[in-house]
Amino acid sequence: MIAEHKREKHGSQRNYMLKLRYGVTEQEVERMVAEQGGVCVICLRAPAKHVDHSHLTGLVRRILCFKCNGGLGQFHDDPAVLRLAADYLELRGSHARRMRIEIGAPVFGGPDRVRWDPFWRTRGSSLQSARHYHLRQKYGINDEDAEWLLKVQVGLCAICADQPAKHVDHDHGTGTVRGLACSGCNTGMGQLRDDPIALRRAADYVEGRLVRTVPTADGGTRLSLTVPDVDPATVPKGGWKELWEEDGRYRKETLPFDEELDMPTWVGSDEDGAFVYS
Repeated sequence: MIAEHKREKHGSQRNYMLKLRYGVTEQEVERMVAEQGGVCVICLRAPAKHVDHSHLTGLVRRILCFKCNGGLGQFHDDPAVLRLAADYLELRGSHARRMRIEIGAPVFGGPDRVRWDPFWRTRGSSLQSARHYHLRQKYGINDEDAEWLLKVQVGLCAICADQPAKHVDHDHGTGTVRGLACSGCNTGMGQLRDDPIALRRAADYVEGRLVRTVPTADGGTRLSLTVPDVDPATVPKGGWKELWEEDGRYRKETLPFDEELDMPTWVGSDEDGAFVYS
C-alpha cells in the first residue's frame, strides 16, 4: 500500500528517494548526466551514476562515478588534503623532502631491493613474525624498517599528517614504498586511481572550480569540464584521454608547489644502486 502510494505520487521508488535525499527528480538527474556527456565530471572515464552533494549545504553538485564519489568521502571533501595527496604521489612535499634527508631518496624498499641498502636489516636465520615476511615479500621492507618509518613520520600519516599512520603505501608500478598512510588517505588515493590529475581535479571540484557554465553560439549555455574547453556532449566514449594530461598540467600550474621547484627530480637507481636524479 505504501509502495503503491509512492509510485502514484512520485512515479518510482528511485524518484522518491532522490527527492527525499537530495531534493532532485530523476528527470533532473538525467539532464545533468546528459550535460556531462554521460561521464563522471572528475575522472572523465567512468559512467556518471551517483548523485554527489555538499555535506555542508546539502546542495547537489554533480553526478559522479562510484570511485570518485567514494574517494571524496575518504578525504572528507578537503581540497587541501587532496592536493597534498597529489604532491605526495609525485614524490614532492614535506614527506618526500624528509625521506631525501634521511636516506637520499623519496622512496625505499620494493620487491627487487638489493643488499647494499643500509636500511635492509635482518636477524640472521632466526624466525621472524608473519608481518615481517609479508612486508619483506610484498614491499621489500621488514618490521624494523616499518617501525623506523613510523618514527620518522612521528606516527602520523605521510599525507594529511593528522591521523595515525597504519598502512604501507607503495607505488603499484615499481613496488617501492612511499610512506605510511592513514586509512582514509590510503583508501582515497586508491579510489582516485593513485592519479595526481584526478586528485587535483577532485580538489577543484570541491571548491567549485572544475565545472563551469559557458555560453554557446545560439545564446544558450553548456558545461565545461576541462582546460582546454570542449563541449562534453560532443566527446565520444574514451575520447577524454587526450585532454586529460593537458588539463592536469593546467591544474598543477595554477597552484604550483614552488618550495620544490629548485630540487632535482629523483628518477630511480642505477645498476650499482646509486640514486639517480635528473
